[in-house]
Amino acid sequence: MTEHPPVSVIVVSHGRPALLRRALIGIGQLFYRPLELVVVADSAGLAAISDLPFADRIKTARQDDANISRARNRGADLAGGDILAFIDDDAVPEPTWLTHLVSPLSEPHCAAATGTVLGRNGISVQWADRVVDAEGRAFPAPRGPLPDGLAVKLEGTNMGLRRDVLAALGGFDEGFGFYLDETDFAFRLMRTGHRVAFAPLATVHHGFAESARRRADRVPLSLRDVGASSALYLRKHATADRLGPALEALRQQQAARLARLHEAGLLQGGAAARLLAELDGGIASGRDRPLHQTHAVADPPLFQALIEVNPPPPAILSGRWFSRVRLNRQAQACAAEGRSTSLFLFGHTVRAHRVTFTDDGVWRQSGGLFGPSRRDQPRFTKWSFRARIREETGRVAGVRWQDLSQQAVTG
Repeated sequence: MTEHPPVSVIVVSHGRPALLRRALIGIGQLFYRPLELVVVADSAGLAAISDLPFADRIKTARQDDANISRARNRGADLAGGDILAFIDDDAVPEPTWLTHLVSPLSEPHCAAATGTVLGRNGISVQWADRVVDAEGRAFPAPRGPLPDGLAVKLEGTNMGLRRDVLAALGGFDEGFGFYLDETDFAFRLMRTGHRVAFAPLATVHHGFAESARRRADRVPLSLRDVGASSALYLRKHATADRLGPALEALRQQQAARLARLHEAGLLQGGAAARLLAELDGGIASGRDRPLHQTHAVADPPLFQALIEVNPPPPAILSGRWFSRVRLNRQAQACAAEGRSTSLFLFGHTVRAHRVTFTDDGVWRQSGGLFGPSRRDQPRFTKWSFRARIREETGRVAGVRWQDLSQQAVTG
C-alpha cells in the first residue's frame, strides 16, 4: 500500500437532508488526499447536496428504504478507494480525521480502524476505545492484550475498513437494517483473525439527530429494529443457552428505560406499552431472519477524486462576544473559500464552552472567557484573553490542524 492510499468516504442518509449537506461541507474541508466521496441517500438528501461546489464530483446512489447495511454495501460498490471510511449524516469530521484514521491501516495486518466520537457540546467524549462481546454489550477497552471473546468496537460514524477485507467477508449483513450493524461486522473481523486499531486522534462530532426511530432528545419512537437486530446478533454470536436470558435482559432494560422516561414526562399515555410491544415484535422478526445476508461487493470502479488540488491554508479568528457579527461574517467568507475555519468567541462570563460546526462550514467555539471547556476544569479560572486563545488552540491542535505553524491566524 502506498504512503497515502486512496480513500473513499461513504455517507448514507435517510430523512436528514440538511444534516447531510452540513456533513458533506465538513468532508470537503478534510486535509487528506487522495479522497473521493460516495453518498447513498433518499431523494430529498440527494436534492439537498446537488448545488454544493463539488457536487459534480460526488458519486451518488438513491436509496429510499432505511436499511443502513444495504446502503453501506451500495456505497462500497461505488467506491474506488483502497480504504473505505464511514461517517453518519448527523456527524462532521475534524479536518485531520482521515489523516489519523488511515495511519494504522498502513500496517499490513490492520484490517480496520475506528476513532473518537465527541458528543453534542463538541468537547466531551461520547464514545472512545470500546470493546464488544458476543451479546452485543460494549465496555471500555481493557489495558493490555484483548481477552478472548471480545472484539474492538467499531463506531459506525467513525470507521475505516480495507475494501478487500470488506469484500472477503461478504460486506455488511443486510439483516441488520439498523442497530448493531457495524458491531456485527466488528465481531466477524475478530472471529476471522483480523486486527482492528483504535486511532484516538481520528475525531468526529456526532449529534444524535432525530430520525424515524428517535426524537432529538433521544426518546425512542420505535424499538422494532432494536429488538430484531438484537435477536439476530445473539443468534449469530452468542451461545445457544444465552439467547433467551440475553433477550429477557434486553426487554427488562428497555422497560426500565421507558419507565424512567414516562416518570420524567417524556412519554405520554400508552407510549411505553406500544414501544415494548414493538420491541417484542422485532425480537420475533429477528428470530426468523436468515443468519447471514451477505453481499458480493463489486470490483472497484475508477477512483474519482473529490478535490484534486491541495487544501488551502486553514484560518483562525478570535474575538470578544460583542464582535461576533463582524467575526462571523469574516469566518463565513473564509469557509466559502474552502478553508478550514475556526472561530473562537468568548464573553466576559463563566459560561461553559461549546463547539459547533455551522451550516456555513465554520468551527465555532463559544463560551465564557473564565468558563471551562473541558468538563474536568474548574467552574472559574482567571484567564487573559490571549492566554485563553493559546490554551484553546493548543487543546484542539492535534485534531483541527496538521501543523500549527502553517495556520493563517487572523482576527
